[in-house]
Amino acid sequence: MPNEALIVIDMQNDFCEGGALAVPGGNAIVPLVNRLIARHDHVILTQDWHPPGHASFASTWPGADPFGTRDFPYGPQTLWPDHCVQGTPGAAFHPDLQVGKAQMDVRKGFHPGIDSYSAFRENDRITRTGLAGYLTERGFKRLVMCGLALDYCVAWSALDARHAGFEVAIVHPATAAIDLDGSKARMLAEMRQAGVTLDEAVP
Repeated sequence: MPNEALIVIDMQNDFCEGGALAVPGGNAIVPLVNRLIARHDHVILTQDWHPPGHASFASTWPGADPFGTRDFPYGPQTLWPDHCVQGTPGAAFHPDLQVGKAQMDVRKGFHPGIDSYSAFRENDRITRTGLAGYLTERGFKRLVMCGLALDYCVAWSALDARHAGFEVAIVHPATAAIDLDGSKARMLAEMRQAGVTLDEAVP
């Protein structure tokens, strides 16, 4: 479809099994994501791209543990293990991901003091990535999303895309979730309420 784009969220080594912040089932969805890439004419990739010592890393804060919470200027922020550090193998795309068709790579999370889940807005909800403008200028109306993690970067991207006026569908089998403290059920409910379509068909 000429007005539809596939957005592949954060299919990076650190989010797959064996990575620093592995999402269970991350490796298993790679073939499904590749099938979606093959079926779409317009493909956009997103990539977590943190500088060393990023504020969202638990290691940055003495005595802090991964998956704890700290108050940031923009609100509560989960602290993560160091992951997707710029230029490291963990930040690279999964080696089996078919990236050749990608027309754009959106890097996010490179501001040292702001974490970024969404492909559209960073966690302060003010700083923009420019993706909405790119999609609008190219005339895309409908976005299909897949990748990692369903309850964080995929969900936040989908919600922001709806807020920006796009029709959004998530291919559920081509995602995997962290499910931290019930985050999967909570974000699925939020997405349904926002009008995001959850496609359960296996690609």
